[in-house]
Amino acid sequence: MDNLWSPWRMKYISDAENPGSCVFCTAPKKNDDEDMLIVHRGKAAFVILNRFPYTTGHLMIVPYAHVSSIELLSADERAEMIELVNTALGVLRSTYKPNGFNVGINMGSAGGAGIAEHAHIHVVPRWAGDTNFMSTVGETRVIPEDLCQTFKRISEAWKE
Repeated sequence: MDNLWSPWRMKYISDAENPGSCVFCTAPKKNDDEDMLIVHRGKAAFVILNRFPYTTGHLMIVPYAHVSSIELLSADERAEMIELVNTALGVLRSTYKPNGFNVGINMGSAGGAGIAEHAHIHVVPRWAGDTNFMSTVGETRVIPEDLCQTFKRISEAWKE
């Protein structure tokens, strides 16, 4: 497997502006949802675009509580997250017309979590044929829409 170096990601992963802090904790504290890619704020959780998406429209539902596992959240917090997943499915379905979805939670680094210390749910729209030779042979994803445009489309649809 080839390596594709992306050192600019380290700022996002480590939140270089706030050393030792969690990007999921600092993002909602900033007053610039567009820059932070936050498309919706709820009472116990928020919805944010993945800055390094698998596909266009890749969303994450993130609790405000900094916990590593959903079992550490209250029943109300978990319920709100599931309702946000449900809304995200509808927004993505109406905006992008995907053929299907991957919805999942990766908990712990051994479970595949990129940010293991802060639990979150991924909602990834999928299309027939979205895994083509680029991802299969080149092991490279092609994202056809700029994140700024994706943010605009999903934010507007979320308000409807």
